[in-house]
Amino acid sequence: MLSRLKTVFTIPELRQKVMITLILLGVYRMGFSIPLPFIDQAAFAENFKNMAGQQGMGQVLQAVALLSASKLGNATIFGLGIMPYISASIIFQLLGQVYPPLEALQKEGETGRKKINEYTRYATVVICLGQSFFWIRMLSSGGMGQGMVLEDYSGFFYVMVATITMTTGTLLLMWIGEQIDEYGIGNGISLLIMAGILAQMPTAGMELLRPAFKSGIGLGTDAGVDKLLPLAVIFVSVVLGVIAITQAQRRIPIQSAKHVRGRRVLGGQRQFLPLRVNQAGVMPIIFASSLLMFPMFIFGYLNQAFPNSSFLSMANSTFGGGRGLIYNLVYVGLIFFFCYFWTSITFNPKDMAENLKDYGSFVPGYRPGSHTEKYLDQVMTRITYVGAGFLALIAIIPTLVASGMSISFMIASFYGGTGLLIVVSVALDLVQKIDSHLVMRNKPGMLESEDV
Repeated sequence: MLSRLKTVFTIPELRQKVMITLILLGVYRMGFSIPLPFIDQAAFAENFKNMAGQQGMGQVLQAVALLSASKLGNATIFGLGIMPYISASIIFQLLGQVYPPLEALQKEGETGRKKINEYTRYATVVICLGQSFFWIRMLSSGGMGQGMVLEDYSGFFYVMVATITMTTGTLLLMWIGEQIDEYGIGNGISLLIMAGILAQMPTAGMELLRPAFKSGIGLGTDAGVDKLLPLAVIFVSVVLGVIAITQAQRRIPIQSAKHVRGRRVLGGQRQFLPLRVNQAGVMPIIFASSLLMFPMFIFGYLNQAFPNSSFLSMANSTFGGGRGLIYNLVYVGLIFFFCYFWTSITFNPKDMAENLKDYGSFVPGYRPGSHTEKYLDQVMTRITYVGAGFLALIAIIPTLVASGMSISFMIASFYGGTGLLIVVSVALDLVQKIDSHLVMRNKPGMLESEDV
């Protein structure tokens, strides 16, 4: 493995892409050391830590920090993370299926994609301004237990300056992600999210092991073997499961038609069309978690405005806690929906059937054209159900582990659920993209066995 890592840096083009990616990720991490001015950071961190240990808003904020490449425990210029850009992308992906002008843009190829990206950036600015304004107002008005902004600077002018600063920070993250896509290697937004998760994993690990230094690892202790061993098993199982599902494919046999040219017979070769079981990747979990933020904030605001309403109180506890049966059922339902939705965007059986027909290939037992299209659609529907079920299981593991083993929800999130899924999936995608560069230069890939 070390020799193959050295090979990566011996290729000038690949070395440049890797170095640009690392430098941009370093800039991203440096932004968390630049706090917003005139905020009592010590008091803010203490209040956030107290909230993180409680059900409700604290756990939801942890989930937001996990999936948005942010660190809400510190009020920094990158406090919003990349979540506004993800939310804007979700909105335009959904509108593209129901709004004809956007649907037409999606079919225009590269030109349409650039235009939609431009609209997404504008929407990101609007979302950033709204979220950062309410976040700063909550800090200055005591929404987290007491006012975090120093009294002499808590006026409207400071709120606007801090709002613009946080909006600029998110736009810088968006720009960093796009630069990684253009000049680096890997998916920029996914790498930012992965870097944010990896940066917080050591803290969660120390929190898990800290009781062991006080009371040991005996049975029944806060960090006993009866807790650490199941967590280790879950960790290994999730890693192996994610790798298996990410790499799993349904191979559809493809037969090419024979062509007689003179005395030579061409074609007639048997190949395979690989269909990924988890075609959507980690996007369904990110999309579902993002959308569940909206009812949390909406019902929380309405519950404060109408405190005597029993329905709003129940809805606020359901979507604000992030653990109840109804919340998890909605969460699983959204994951299934976005799995099929994202697959329908990235996989078009009609175009694939037409391409096979144009190249003179066919699926044995099915006529080219509509019959092949229907068959491919049926196969993708079945295997997507398996992939969606796996993603749903991974998504609710933190809730089951946190409630069943009485440990912090943050620890369960990082080492047994969504966080681990994102890290492993993005890492596999990154390695595969590096391998594509190595294979083009007739060098062994990082995922190949030693005897290849």
